[in-house]
Amino acid sequence: MKSTYIAALFLCSTLLTVSCKKFLDVVPTEITTSKDVWSNIENADKALAALYNAMPNNGFYGTMLWASSDESMNHWESPAELLFNYGAWGPGNNPLDEWRSRFGNIRAANFYIEHVEKVPLTANQVQFYGPIIPRLKSEARFLRAFYYFELFKRYGAMPLITEALDLNDPKNAELARTPSDSIVHFIVTELDAIAPLLPTDYSTADVGRITRGAALALKSRTLLYAASPLFNGNSLYTEIKNRDGKALFNTTYSADKWKRAADAAKAVLDMNLYTLYNPTPTNPVNTYAQLFYTREYNENILAYSMPNTTDLEQTFLPNGAAFKGNGKLSLLQEFVDAYEMKNGFPINEPGSGYTTQGFWSGQMWDGLRQSNVSNISNMYKDRDPRFYATVFFQYSAWRLQSVGRPVKLAWWGNNKSDGDGWPKTGTNCVSGYNLRKYSSPNVDRVNGQGQGQRNAPIFRLAEIYLNYAEAMNEYLSAPDANVYAAVNAVRARVGMPALPIIPSDNTKEGMRQRIRNERRVELAFEGHRFWDVRRWLIGTQVDNTDVHGMNARPTTAELAATGLDVNSEAAGVAVFYKQVVIQSRSFQSKHYLMPIPPTEIDKDKNLVQNFGW
Repeated sequence: MKSTYIAALFLCSTLLTVSCKKFLDVVPTEITTSKDVWSNIENADKALAALYNAMPNNGFYGTMLWASSDESMNHWESPAELLFNYGAWGPGNNPLDEWRSRFGNIRAANFYIEHVEKVPLTANQVQFYGPIIPRLKSEARFLRAFYYFELFKRYGAMPLITEALDLNDPKNAELARTPSDSIVHFIVTELDAIAPLLPTDYSTADVGRITRGAALALKSRTLLYAASPLFNGNSLYTEIKNRDGKALFNTTYSADKWKRAADAAKAVLDMNLYTLYNPTPTNPVNTYAQLFYTREYNENILAYSMPNTTDLEQTFLPNGAAFKGNGKLSLLQEFVDAYEMKNGFPINEPGSGYTTQGFWSGQMWDGLRQSNVSNISNMYKDRDPRFYATVFFQYSAWRLQSVGRPVKLAWWGNNKSDGDGWPKTGTNCVSGYNLRKYSSPNVDRVNGQGQGQRNAPIFRLAEIYLNYAEAMNEYLSAPDANVYAAVNAVRARVGMPALPIIPSDNTKEGMRQRIRNERRVELAFEGHRFWDVRRWLIGTQVDNTDVHGMNARPTTAELAATGLDVNSEAAGVAVFYKQVVIQSRSFQSKHYLMPIPPTEIDKDKNLVQNFGW
């Protein structure tokens, strides 16, 4: 198996089942300092499993990155998401703060790296463990590098600690921040050092361990972030300096950073190990959809092997009785509008053919087969195939033969039993769009049959293609054939026409917008958009504004004004197709980087705060 899968049998990721808890309880945090661990190789194995368990969860649980960006709104909104969307979070209430927890992970990794080679082995253990201990140590170094990347994208600069410090020594409690460029250098140097020591593949018995491809993919992402406007020539951070005057952010723009990022992505592509998943080339909707509800082993470089349950279907399928879901997310109109027409034109481009007027009938892939649909708004006609695999919209189809009716997200006077958008505390879709991506059509929620079997990507090949395209486009004065080829590889998988298409595609600025939009639709709901908005410095544009949906919550007066029975579906549909504001959001320049927790600054007099905090 080429790809790495963080599997329940190996490490019990936080996405996985609660049944893993007993296993992890064997390795409490402080056991990493215990002599018991480092005198027994089996306990050392458990310590490494605990390090794997600390991998980031990609936005599935806890604070939903997807609902804290311009992808969607969680209409069950937790206080955490409300804080981000209203710009009300800060040093004392940051739901995504990982300063203390990640340094705890790093300390545990440092212990493992320092001690694993010293663990005494029996004669029988020498034969098995002797050859693989260098690899196990490399896995821990990868995980430590990943933890540092998670800190880097949040805070930029932080203390660089590469040994398990004695916490009783006062000088170890007074560490200054290391400049962001130096943090990037450390991460990349570590990954370069361990990549040759990691295998490109594992047997089935070892699925779940870090591969060479995973190390190079992390290098690609790290260098892409480092080259981005947030960290490359950003004058906002000119005055952020340590107490000795050392600048923590290099505010001088460097085109070479983009070249390094492009080279790192190209190194993954040149491995020729991974391929874009394309099981049904004549059905691109199904091809893209399947990637997120199957155990895929060729495109995914590093992924969570999620449990065989119906939990995601219960969470995300529409909340009507026909689907027996909870319809958790209200997708935003801004996100829906990002999908191009199938001719490759953005919807606002002359010649695209996009219209909000009229309706169509025809066939649509419902997850299992082509089904007849009718009365679909023309705004949902002839769009990028990924749209149909990602979004539930009014009268779209899902397992139509067994469900018996299309999705109904419009609301009317009393559609509790006949619709999917009816108001109910905690489960009311407010935008007229639900999330389809990740749900498996092999799951029959109504009859309690089938299980979801899926992997959630951490790194996959499509991201690497787009990393390369973005970095090369920014490095060059105008896009070349290599830039187009990388983007077009991703587009071709779903049958989208090759770029360039419109005149602006031939310019650096126009191609920049194309690449950013390609990331937005290809990597939707995979935890990227929240961070992309920040590294591109566009948060004050896209997250500091009203966000919209369809008119899925009309007033009684609006329904009555149609002249139809206010309790009729026809009335609800008649007032549904207009954009309305569903939330007003706030984003300030200080929100691009996160604040260091005040409790940490109080304890360490050498720490200085980030911009604006």
